[in-house]
Amino acid sequence: MSKSSTPEHIGFIPDGNRRWALLQGLTKEAGYIHGIPPALLLYEECKNLGIKEISVFCFTQDNTKRPAIQKEAFINATIAFVDEISQRGASLLVLGDENSSLFPDVLKEFRHRKGSGIKVNLLVNYGWEWDLQGLKNGGLYSHDISRIDLIVRWGGRCRLSGFLPVQSVYADIYVRDEYWPDYQPFHFKEALAWFKLQDRTLGG
Repeated sequence: MSKSSTPEHIGFIPDGNRRWALLQGLTKEAGYIHGIPPALLLYEECKNLGIKEISVFCFTQDNTKRPAIQKEAFINATIAFVDEISQRGASLLVLGDENSSLFPDVLKEFRHRKGSGIKVNLLVNYGWEWDLQGLKNGGLYSHDISRIDLIVRWGGRCRLSGFLPVQSVYADIYVRDEYWPDYQPFHFKEALAWFKLQDRTLGG
């Protein structure tokens, strides 16, 4: 991949919803619903730029250890986002442990890719250990997801948090300090400009 190219597959970690809510004088769980409008805006930007595939952390198996009121809030926000994104010309895949009661039943129809257009992979009740356990049955549970070129994370934390570890093996990671609900389009533009400066040798 040359320095001037646009990433084909971008992973997004929209972190900081709870911290943002507290700064607004809200309860922690109130932050999740405010993450939907910026996610839809970012999706449309990716479509307009011709990005072929995006993957988004919605919630992980580790996240489900949080208080019940927070779990209900991020599950409901995820369902609302899927309802909207499925009507916007996406080739949608929802990936996660569907055998758990924490995987919303209404999303099971998307456990196999559905629709056409830009590929959108939403990680729902996802865990990296769960994903790798698929190797015992012949392949990763995330086998339909391609290698990631760029990961963009909000909230200032420089870690993957178990985000698609195999696909992320050679991803460049760009971190924003802003909390996710404060997303602005220039965040993404600056991430893409930064990516173009990286020396993408892929180990070669």
